[in-house]
Amino acid sequence: MATRLRQQRKRPIVAFLDIGTNSVRMLIARINPNHTFTTLTQQKEIVRLGEGEFTRERLQPRAMQRAVQVCTRFARMARSYGAGEIVAVATAASREARNRRQFLSRLKREADLDVRVVSGKEEARLIWLGVSSGMNLGGREAVFIDIGGGSTEVIVGDQVGYRYLDTLKLGAIRLATMFRAGETGTVSKGRYKELQDHVRNTAIHTFERVRQYEPDLVIGSSGTVVNLSDIAARKFNSHPSKRGPVLAIEQLEQVIEMLCAMKVQERRKVPGLNPERADIIIPGAAILHTFMQELGLSQLVVSERGLRDGLPLDHLSRSEHADLSRKITFRERSVLQLGQMCGFDEPHARHVARLALGLFDSAGKAGLHDLGNWERDLLEFASLLHDIGTFLSFSDHQDHSAYFIRHADLLGFDDTELEIISHVALFHRRNTPRKSHPTLAGMDPSSQQIVRVLSVMLRLAESLDRSHMDAVRSAELVGVDADTALLRIHATQDCQLEIWGVQNHRKVFRRVFKKDLVIEQAVTRAPAPARRRA
Repeated sequence: MATRLRQQRKRPIVAFLDIGTNSVRMLIARINPNHTFTTLTQQKEIVRLGEGEFTRERLQPRAMQRAVQVCTRFARMARSYGAGEIVAVATAASREARNRRQFLSRLKREADLDVRVVSGKEEARLIWLGVSSGMNLGGREAVFIDIGGGSTEVIVGDQVGYRYLDTLKLGAIRLATMFRAGETGTVSKGRYKELQDHVRNTAIHTFERVRQYEPDLVIGSSGTVVNLSDIAARKFNSHPSKRGPVLAIEQLEQVIEMLCAMKVQERRKVPGLNPERADIIIPGAAILHTFMQELGLSQLVVSERGLRDGLPLDHLSRSEHADLSRKITFRERSVLQLGQMCGFDEPHARHVARLALGLFDSAGKAGLHDLGNWERDLLEFASLLHDIGTFLSFSDHQDHSAYFIRHADLLGFDDTELEIISHVALFHRRNTPRKSHPTLAGMDPSSQQIVRVLSVMLRLAESLDRSHMDAVRSAELVGVDADTALLRIHATQDCQLEIWGVQNHRKVFRRVFKKDLVIEQAVTRAPAPARRRA
């Protein structure tokens, strides 16, 4: 018993925070050696971060204060459990706020939290991961509908993958703010119809896409769905204390009719409804009701899982012990899909990535930088995508590449990662990453330095395959003395074009690493493997 306890104490503990529009959720877990995790505690606190935001596009001071206080308390609790890492993400309210940097800075300063702001589609992926992992779909394909405070995510997928991800600017707090429906008084039939009409107009293309998949099952998640299901269970089930596994549309419609006829004070007393949700339950119900009507759903399966439950699974998929196919599924697959959509030269991109990683690794050993595996991964993805802008035109294609990367909703990446990857691609030719560059001004100093180092690695690697002929098999950076670094090139044929290209980057190398760059070529007799051009 004592031995087992000692072994458990050695296992890492990680906390996961979901900073949503309506509430903050936390899960603290112990990571097991067999690539699973054990939940130690789950916490939830309603903070209404999105209150008053969606008409002003700014997080309001009181809402930010509530969220920061709760996050600080949760972070303190996580550390008291022995959490060595806290993974925190923020969703719609933070994503759309013009003053989100102020909010994120406060979280860092007051709670010591580094928070990732995830895109809508990334939010949908994490929700699918959390919900699907808690159900046995048995090979069936399902539609997942998650109604949050600021957005609604829609996913079509099965137990092992997804086919469609979407995010809509529909949420319980957003609609309550826009329509002032149900915040205090009753809701008339005309007002409720306005809510539904807005949902239909916003989601019309999503409805069309989802109908094409003809799924076998529909799963609803989030506090809105769970509360509506609880109310229906108390009203219709023979055992009202136990919520049924499904919510029928006839039951939902009767619950909505009952809630609309009540003022907010009365709704707070309805069995099964969280009193703190009484003022936003009707807009949330209108979203669910409209989806069920438009998709022809007679019922849906209710799940209490969501994004918070997807975070530890996503964390495990990124760990050093994760199965390679899972990594490809969420990050590399997303990158390669974007590259293929843009018709990129994949052999060239992969060769540049290999060269860039070789330079990164050798530069680290030579003491030129102290970056780690996280930055190395970002360099690889930037290298794979650096030329996708040629899809529009070769002229200034680095600008187009950066735009595509930043706005393509790459899955498995947060805002900071996308900013770094896009900037590394931007600076792989012509422009140099000076502090005064306007696009770098909004980045924190640490991210700026990462961009400077990685962009030099990519510049050199790109030049080393300038002819797209694999003339250079490999390259490494070696420290010579305090003022000089050596770039040793291993080539299978004449590579004067590549060397000339590298020489053009000596100034930026000196600016970033404070060393002069010397080039040495070693010709390798073994021929390079034949490669078919893409």
